[in-house]
Amino acid sequence: MKKVFFWLRQYTIPLTGILLLIFVLSACKKTLDTVNQQPVAGLMAFNLVPDKAAIGVTISGNNLTNFPLLYTNYTGGYQPVYIGNRDVASYEFNTGTSLASASHLFEDSSYYSVFVVGANGSYKNLIVKDKLDSLSSSTGEAIVRYVNAIADSTLQPLVRVSANGSDIFNSNAPFATVSDFKGIAPGDISVNVNNETVINSSRTLTLEKGKIYTILLVGIPQQSDTAKAVQIKFIQNGAVSTNP
Repeated sequence: MKKVFFWLRQYTIPLTGILLLIFVLSACKKTLDTVNQQPVAGLMAFNLVPDKAAIGVTISGNNLTNFPLLYTNYTGGYQPVYIGNRDVASYEFNTGTSLASASHLFEDSSYYSVFVVGANGSYKNLIVKDKLDSLSSSTGEAIVRYVNAIADSTLQPLVRVSANGSDIFNSNAPFATVSDFKGIAPGDISVNVNNETVINSSRTLTLEKGKIYTILLVGIPQQSDTAKAVQIKFIQNGAVSTNP
């Protein structure tokens, strides 16, 4: 049986102390059921809001974590949540001011990401199902997806991700687009996001065999503050193993 390992590892901001926590997907459901005594799903949350230094995320009124999510940080692993139709809300951590809310149906043993996106008073909780059980590294590939969180809903920049001259992704991506996961041979990939006017950012990333990645396209166009400007970041969601 295929297993997916989730690593608490952040490539966008340096971490200190213990860097790794491994979650075994095939064992996670069993562990969560032991604790909760009822079916659960897993939820990972991201703060991709450039004008909010720290946010909180709640599900049905309860905090998803006991710590704030700094800009471009995420929960690291999937947090256990009860199944069913649940309300997911985000708020500015320091003031408690509400940012956005959304309802979503969480299914037993399934895994989800919520990307909190937007800027300048307009925010959104973008919830997607992470179809991790369909991923395989049997061919020795790395696995990658992207989210366009560049905070301008009027722009549809061209997102191109390529390796050795071949495109993995090459399409216009409106704000709040999340691609599907795709497999690619491990090694260097080129990432470019460009609308030929106010957005033009490129970066080379190195992907490892069997690892799962999310590319984060973040920031505000024409922003003088470099911390809030358009950037390409990425996180490692975990790793796939074909061991039984």
